[in-house]
Amino acid sequence: METSSVLIINLLVWFLLLANVLSFSTFEKLVLPPSVTGPESASFDRGGEGPYVTVADGRILKWKGPSVGFVDFAYTSPNRTKIACDGTNDLKFGPICGRPLALSFNYKTSDLYITDAFFGLLVVGFNGGLATQLSGGYKYLSGIDVESYTGNVYMTDASLTSDSTGRLLKYDPRTQRVTVLLSGLSGGGGPAVSSSRNYVLVPDYINKKIQRYWLQGPKKETTEVFLTDCGSPKTIKRAVNDGEFWVAVEKQVQQQPVLTEPQGLRVNGSAVVLQTVPLTQFSDMTLAVVQESNDALYVGSSYTDFVGVYKN
Repeated sequence: METSSVLIINLLVWFLLLANVLSFSTFEKLVLPPSVTGPESASFDRGGEGPYVTVADGRILKWKGPSVGFVDFAYTSPNRTKIACDGTNDLKFGPICGRPLALSFNYKTSDLYITDAFFGLLVVGFNGGLATQLSGGYKYLSGIDVESYTGNVYMTDASLTSDSTGRLLKYDPRTQRVTVLLSGLSGGGGPAVSSSRNYVLVPDYINKKIQRYWLQGPKKETTEVFLTDCGSPKTIKRAVNDGEFWVAVEKQVQQQPVLTEPQGLRVNGSAVVLQTVPLTQFSDMTLAVVQESNDALYVGSSYTDFVGVYKN
């Protein structure tokens, strides 16, 4: 009986290891319209439709399936014209065209919140169109996550240099006030609130660590190091499983010349790495996001003309 139990346990461990290796091993591309690049986000609405992506020419696009592709959904600049902006990736046109970077839905209201490098924090309704600016005057507002129960919006603001002036911010839609929760971050990135709403995880890209800021409980308004030695974390997104997250990381595998390996890490609230998915199709690129939806991982980068999809 003991031998049978050991055999069953060994088979179970082998099965779990094999499943981990084979997970998300099939790759396909969702190709953007001609000349369009830079899908730095991949967000889905409460009906599971999408992905919605931000692109370099100032638009938010929505995937409508392989027979249609991506279509216009929203834009951030009131000065934008399709003639001047569609297809451009030149940042000098940013004040005219906008440059949306990250997206997050409030699933209670279906409003889509947007961070834009030039226009700050914006929101647009479920019908799309021109987004409404809520707050501006930032250095480089990048990552965003909406906590749908309260409606609070968590954002990261950082410079484009490797200094330590980055901040975690909270926008309260009831008071329309922005407060600083955490400062001293290095590098831009995207935060994620836990499914329990107890804390928010914040990437510290340059320092190669993730910090946890407590929103509730006995540690409320305190910060602790959540995870280190994971590579450089760019963006964190809630996973499908409650209490878990997907982290887009760039792991240095060679010093001279510098060579990085992009990965998606699935971690739990105890900072245990449950799964590592190599994202080899994004080698030598700046990884922007890993978003789980519909039994797949949707991966974006500021340098591609497609959204990568890794399926089981």
